[in-house]
This record gives sequence, C-alpha cells and structure tokens, in this order.
Amino acid sequence: MTTELVLLLGLFAFLVGGVFFGEKGPIGVFNKSGPRLAARVEKHLTVGREFKIKGGAHHEWQKPSTNPPTGRL
Repeated sequence: MTTELVLLLGLFAFLVGGVFFGEKGPIGVFNKSGPRLAARVEKHLTVGREFKIKGGAHHEWQKPSTNPPTGRL
C-alpha cells in the first residue's frame, strides 16, 4: 500500500511539475507573451487609446504646458 502511494504521489508531482515548468506551462507562456503584452500596454499609453472617463467619454490628448524631461540633472 505504501509503495502504491509513493508511486502515485511521484507521478502526480511529475505531472504537476511538467505543467508549471514545461514549455507550455503558465511560466513558459508568460515568458513568451510578456514582451508582446508590454508593447501593447506601452502603445496604448503612448497613443492614449481606450482610456475613458466615468461618463464614457474618451480622454483627449493635449499638448504639455512644459518641455518633456531630458533625464539630465
């Protein structure tokens, strides 16, 4: 009985480990699609697409009142 339990637990751990650490597991899929998702988010932030106010109206882009930061001190 103990042998069967150990074998079943080992098989279960092997299958679950394959799901999480395999190429088609959630970690592998996120590593492949993460950069694509980041590019879409950055594009939406840059363009201002699909950002709505509570009433359903879209935000309109306005020219900044100051020059953009250059990153220099």
